[in-house]
Amino acid sequence: MRGLARVCGAACLGLYRLIVRARAKAFSLAISGAFDSFGRRTVIELPVRLHGERRIALGSDVFVGAGSWLQALGDGRLNVGDGTSIAGGCILSAASSVRLGRKVLVARNVYVSDHIHAYVDTERAVLEQGLTHLDAVDIGDGAWLGENVVVCPGVRIGRGAVIGANAVVREDVPDHALAVGIPAHVVSRFAPLPAAAGARN
Repeated sequence: MRGLARVCGAACLGLYRLIVRARAKAFSLAISGAFDSFGRRTVIELPVRLHGERRIALGSDVFVGAGSWLQALGDGRLNVGDGTSIAGGCILSAASSVRLGRKVLVARNVYVSDHIHAYVDTERAVLEQGLTHLDAVDIGDGAWLGENVVVCPGVRIGRGAVIGANAVVREDVPDHALAVGIPAHVVSRFAPLPAAAGARN
């Protein structure tokens, strides 16, 4: 009986995964024309929240996990490079410019924004005060943002940089560096791998 239950369970899970993949692919194909650009084999899982898609450019082989929110406000532009993977539950919000390079790895519940809500007017609710501190965000090729990371306006995260879980990034992080904490600070640097011996002249 246990063997039969295992086979049935595996079959049901396989069918479920197939349905989820097929639904996501069909949805992605259906909406692709609404974007500034939408690369081949790019998939957006449902549910998703989208705003300003005419100013959102997604490269090829991009994955956007379920529960994410992509938005370009006003004249803002959001660009996601080829091969980038966004695990899910993430918010990417551009009122100026947010750019993720190629093959960036974004864990769950990451928040990236190039603006904040104005809040200094004590006579009005924050909701009514509009946006401020608009400043472009750039995340380099091959970077990795851990779970629950917050990236603030004006930040550049370098190529191959790693941001530890729960960090709040308020200042630039150089290439090939590990940054952790609130606010995030660099705790180590690592050089790119040397060229293969066979590639030397």
